[in-house]
Amino acid sequence: MSNSAVMGPGEDGALDEEEMSEEEVSRDWTPQEKALHEAKVKAKAKYRVRRTSSRDSESTETIAETPIPQGKSHDRKSRMGKGRGLPKKGGAGGKGVWGALGQVYTYQEPDVQDPNYDESAQGKTVYHKVVPELDEVGLQHNVQPMVREYFEHGDTEEVIALLKELNLGKQSSGVPRVAVSLALEGKASHRELTSRLLSDLVGKVLSEEHIAEAFDRMLSELPDLILDTPEAPQMLGQFIARAVADHALPLNFLDRYKGRVDCDHARAAVDRAAVLLRIKREIIRLDNVWGVGGGQRPVKHLIKEMNLLLQEFLISGQVCEAERCLRELEVPHFHHELVYEAVVLVLEGSAEGHVLMAVKLLKALWESGLITLDQMNRGFQRVYNELPDLSLDVPLAQSVMEKLVDLCYKEGVITQHLRDECPGRGRKRFVSEGDGGLIKE
Repeated sequence: MSNSAVMGPGEDGALDEEEMSEEEVSRDWTPQEKALHEAKVKAKAKYRVRRTSSRDSESTETIAETPIPQGKSHDRKSRMGKGRGLPKKGGAGGKGVWGALGQVYTYQEPDVQDPNYDESAQGKTVYHKVVPELDEVGLQHNVQPMVREYFEHGDTEEVIALLKELNLGKQSSGVPRVAVSLALEGKASHRELTSRLLSDLVGKVLSEEHIAEAFDRMLSELPDLILDTPEAPQMLGQFIARAVADHALPLNFLDRYKGRVDCDHARAAVDRAAVLLRIKREIIRLDNVWGVGGGQRPVKHLIKEMNLLLQEFLISGQVCEAERCLRELEVPHFHHELVYEAVVLVLEGSAEGHVLMAVKLLKALWESGLITLDQMNRGFQRVYNELPDLSLDVPLAQSVMEKLVDLCYKEGVITQHLRDECPGRGRKRFVSEGDGGLIKE
């Protein structure tokens, strides 16, 4: 193969295509050499075409470029021949440029979104605490635990302080509605505390109109309230009467419903409130509308209630009713009085049936948790201390007491230590036996 055949396509000394064709004619090619030769010729032709087109484009761009005058290499005018040839932004743009000559900048308010915004450099900053307004769900979530805790401590000032931290807004009337709803499901002492709370909230957190709006809504919801609390109409009437007497409701609140009540339950509540206000019209406050709850009752009254409870149990024998009555008294710290009265009643009666029923009642109250170990021990200790005086009026009191103590111990009502402390079990008894010998027990 000749030098022209092996020359690369990019070498300057390459032969023209015409010279190659003449040499090709005078030489005999094998099929393999001929195919290789044709491939090289085609590759060289493509390379020449690409090289020629790139040179043409460079020459075209060179012609299109605007010649750069001497000394204007740093001119900011466009060198591409576009635009009017004026400087960008009138000479006021670019890095490190302060702006056009004669331009005066006025004061601009700092932008908070500016990365260079410095909050401390803006002068004295005043912060305000923004509390979002409560909705119905937030009201239930915040007020219900507050009211339940109030039923435990009974401090209205703490409730007022907590409510002032909330943004009640349109939900102000929901506070008395939640409190009264929980009180309807609770005990008499809870209803008394709720009436006091409504009276103390007026003028500090709520207004009379807020409480009136709450009772208006509750009167309309009575058909649903009686499903959980059948006595809701009468109780709601007592709440209304107490609130009117405490000046928590407007004096003309009941006048709004005269001849305008279609619901039978709401009519019963309004009539109940009207009757109470007519009876107590000379009294400023209806303090006894809920009774005196819990430990606020006089001791004599509690003792009388417990005696009635025991007498009713001895007649009916219903343990559940006795438990219910004892719970309603709400005096867990005074349950030792029930133990004392039950034991004394058995000693004075000295009847076999009374002993068994007393043990049954004490066992049921012990297992239900109403009477604690401390209250049970205190009740029996009081009887032990008064047993000598009881024996003067009831000669068989000693033996009945021993029998009662043994039965209570077998049923697990009292401990062995309390049984051993019984005065009848600590005395010395001598029993004659057989040939006159004495056995000390």
